Amino acid sequence: MEAVYNEAVRPPAEQVAAFQEVLRSYSPSCLVADASPEVGAIGGWQVVKREHVVAGPALTVDLPADLLVDILPVLPRAHPGDVVVLACHGRVDMAMWGGLMTTLSKMAGIAGAVVDGAVRDVDELRELDFPLWYRTAHPRRCPPVVPGQSAPVRVNVPIEVGGALIRPGDIVVADENGVGVVPPAEADAVLAGVRDLLAKEDVVRDLINGGATLDELLARFGHI
Repeated sequence: MEAVYNEAVRPPAEQVAAFQEVLRSYSPSCLVADASPEVGAIGGWQVVKREHVVAGPALTVDLPADLLVDILPVLPRAHPGDVVVLACHGRVDMAMWGGLMTTLSKMAGIAGAVVDGAVRDVDELRELDFPLWYRTAHPRRCPPVVPGQSAPVRVNVPIEVGGALIRPGDIVVADENGVGVVPPAEADAVLAGVRDLLAKEDVVRDLINGGATLDELLARFGHI
């Protein structure tokens, strides 16, 4: 497979900022997943810190399962605020992300990363306070790119992670519950749905605190 380096079409800054505001609420990934069936929802992650949340455009990276290599050369493609999403296709026998990658990513202004594979240096990652979602940890690092050779890294192409399609520029919303993936074309509708959900939850909480029964809540809302 040949290397591919595309440039992502990123969503408008005001859309990204609106989703970053959603991060102030409880369980933002749940909110966007509930807001629309068009939102991809991916669970089963480990997180470096439970309190980490992130929202930003996806910089997607696809690697063949039979030839995992260091993705350091991808970093110059990133814009500040991007969330790197790395598809490893089930390989967890070597780490695709570690402490040095995190340090360089922070210097590049990358907001966080989603690694559908293994990472290492978790203690260092925790100290660096970098938002990272990953499947497992493994002490062995992936091999470096051979100088002068073109590694089969495909950057900013559609990838599949956890059964969800992620396109470059999709808005990634992640917290300890999992990862939501919002296509930019659906972003405004999803944001409207999130606002409706938050307003409804406020009403439901007030009713519960006021003594409403489950039957009363279900009769009014259908489900809660």
